[in-house]
Amino acid sequence: MTRRAVALVSGDVQGVGYRWFVRGLAQAAGLAGRARNLPDGRVEVVLEGDDDAVADVLAALDGPRAPGSVTAVDSRDEPARGGSAFTTE
Repeated sequence: MTRRAVALVSGDVQGVGYRWFVRGLAQAAGLAGRARNLPDGRVEVVLEGDDDAVADVLAALDGPRAPGSVTAVDSRDEPARGGSAFTTE
C-alpha cells in the first residue's frame, strides 16, 4: 500500500546536514518526497511510497544517527500524490 506522510522536525536541524541525512534514508528505501528548511527553524519532510518504508524512515528521523539535535517529530498522513523522486530544497 502507498502512503504519504508529512513530518515537521524540530530542534537543531538546520545547517547540520539533516536534509541530506533524510534524503539518503529516503532514497535507500525507494521513497519519493522532499526535505526542506522552514523559516521557523524546522525541517519539513515529505515521504511517499511503500507503507512499511515510510514508517521505517519516520522512525529514523529522531534516531541516534540523525545529525543535529531533534526535539520533536510531528507527522500526519495525506493522500498519496504519486511522487517519483526525492529532493532537497
